[in-house]
Amino acid sequence: MAVLMGGISRERNVSIESGKCVAEAMKQAGVNVVVADVKPDQLGILEDNSIDVFFIALHGRWGEDGTLQEILESKGLIYTGSGPQASRLAFDKWASKKSFAAAGITTPEAILFDPELKELDSRFRGNDNWRDKAKDNFRQFGERYVVKPLREGSTIGISITDNAEQAVTAARKCASEFGDCMIERFISGKEVTVGILGTEALPMIEIRSQGGFYDYQAKYLDDRTEYLFDTIDSPALAAQVQKSAIDCFNALGCRGVARVDFIIGDDGRPYVLEINTIPGMTNHSLLPKAAAKTGISMSRLCLRIVEMALADAAIHRPVVRRQ
Repeated sequence: MAVLMGGISRERNVSIESGKCVAEAMKQAGVNVVVADVKPDQLGILEDNSIDVFFIALHGRWGEDGTLQEILESKGLIYTGSGPQASRLAFDKWASKKSFAAAGITTPEAILFDPELKELDSRFRGNDNWRDKAKDNFRQFGERYVVKPLREGSTIGISITDNAEQAVTAARKCASEFGDCMIERFISGKEVTVGILGTEALPMIEIRSQGGFYDYQAKYLDDRTEYLFDTIDSPALAAQVQKSAIDCFNALGCRGVARVDFIIGDDGRPYVLEINTIPGMTNHSLLPKAAAKTGISMSRLCLRIVEMALADAAIHRPVVRRQ
């Protein structure tokens, strides 16, 4: 087995840490494993005929957005996680949001931000007051907003603003650095996440960061961030969130493993934020914590993910290996 890690995204360092943790867990389980730092021009490991399955531990662009998955598919190789189409959908926050809404899953209202006015609101093209009118376009869903790049992970590029003027300014900055972005209604409430393993939802985790915003620092560097189980008093609400996580997983056609992030609003409703098809596997990561809550060790978790990839390939994707 080979663990693929590294890549070219802004999450490269996190990916390397995830890959090392997966490799160590597999070694402890007695599996013969090699690690490979892969990039678009550094894919020699894929030509190694001794590798029977590839464990993808890449995060962000190229490794998580369907591109690497497409390469592996074209070579008839077995790999963990979702296929190219589901990976592309999940990685694009706007595309996944539309899929969630079409499936009847509650998600915060949002608009695409386009500084060239192609999609923000073409009715205002050439109008000197377009900024004010554009702000009116999303002011209807609140006074606080979250600005997000469409295709980044690990909370990279995300900012929370307190009014429409700040939202437009932040969106312009976000667009100049990351490309396409959206402005989303800010939902006040509890941030929770649900891991999916196969067809089952793992125990829900509430995330409490010291700064009130679960950003990159809180995710990977701050040991004060709290990850809490059993904080939802209502069993019905907890069950609803877990069902919604599975619905999100199925709506995008995901397979194997994922993690779905929610805000349980002060209104008591769960709002899905996004789905991660390659969840982090570091010591700070949420999926291993949720699995451990059910008695699944890190080694067993990794083995389960590999076993699902092998089983899926045997049933749905006949493998044509290189000669």
